Amino acid sequence: VLRPTVYLLMSTMACRRGLSTAAVVKSTVGKALRETGAALKHAAGEEIFATLRPSMVLKGVKPFKTHDTFIAPSASVIGDVTNWDESSVWYGAVVRGDRAAVEIGFKSNLQDRVVVNTVSKLESGLPPVCHIGHYVSVGAGSVLVSCRIEDFVEIGDKCIVMEGALVEKNVILEPGTVVPAYARIPSGQRWGGNPATFISTLDEGDVDHIKEAAEATTAQAWEHITEFLPYGNSYLQLEELEKKGVAAVQG
Repeated sequence: VLRPTVYLLMSTMACRRGLSTAAVVKSTVGKALRETGAALKHAAGEEIFATLRPSMVLKGVKPFKTHDTFIAPSASVIGDVTNWDESSVWYGAVVRGDRAAVEIGFKSNLQDRVVVNTVSKLESGLPPVCHIGHYVSVGAGSVLVSCRIEDFVEIGDKCIVMEGALVEKNVILEPGTVVPAYARIPSGQRWGGNPATFISTLDEGDVDHIKEAAEATTAQAWEHITEFLPYGNSYLQLEELEKKGVAAVQG
């Protein structure tokens, strides 16, 4: 448990960030109580086993996925999200279908820590959905916001595609690329930089690589599907704790 002086320091820092006194007190006291409770349970010989909710219903809308979709146990898929056949959402990724719908196409993948978000309205007047087509690979740490990604696209690590942007089919975005809001990336090209600029035209080998990369990630996802059951694997941790003869509570 953190000492009171540490909590006082945390409160002071939070106040400097502009948070209200009430919010700071509530957050600080809540954290202190949670940590104190966990410490007391541990001192009494109790262990806490974790449960995760990769898919979450929001406003009565449940994410849709097929039987061969892989959603990692530590991912969060929330609300109006459609995961089509053999798509995959990897560890730490967050897909928020709270303001508008999100669609993830056949054999497409959102790799570790990808964030997909939506806005309530686009200046173009088009629906603010985030559409990710078929055979699309979104690299680790990338962010997509209410954009349209067509089929056969490879998005490198830590890219940002802002709201209203259109990435046409057969496109490669180099790692770190930033596509501004309402921009258009034409088909058959490689782009990179911040803001995104044209680099080269894709050849046949580049186009084939996009599909091969998506299929390779799909094959890897199958290995993880067989390891993690649809209802999670927290029961394994619970079984281990029971074997040790310790009491366990859900955390």
